[in-house]
Amino acid sequence: MKRKATANWQGTGMEGTGQLNTTSGVFNNQPYSFKTRFKNEDGTLGTNPEELIAAAYAGCFNMALSFQLQGAGFIPENLHTEAILTMENSDGHFKITGIELDLEATVPGLEEDKFLEVAAKAKNNCPVSQALSAIDIMLKATLQTKTFN
Repeated sequence: MKRKATANWQGTGMEGTGQLNTTSGVFNNQPYSFKTRFKNEDGTLGTNPEELIAAAYAGCFNMALSFQLQGAGFIPENLHTEAILTMENSDGHFKITGIELDLEATVPGLEEDKFLEVAAKAKNNCPVSQALSAIDIMLKATLQTKTFN
């Protein structure tokens, strides 16, 4: 399997702008720039590579966890993962230093210990986790319980 995306850039690093495109069409001339990467925290002006890595990771992790849960005999009702990527500036060079996965899951019949075991296995075996193995990856996993009235 191969997936393809293209990036086009015009101008200098500080003042230039670019567009991202994907074969699926999800991105069609999606703008990105220095401003959208480092100055526009709410993302209203476009995307940035770090946001895309975080989104890819959250999606991949949820899918991997769903497969792990199914293999263990459980069907998740809901898996909600927030991926928080940290990038730091060290001596004028930016470096991605870590990602925290913050998972909230609703899985009927699953005990906490088994949930944590399966979530850790999904984190370690997700293809994006493997690609990002050079950075620190933390997992905070919370199993939601339902209350009935």
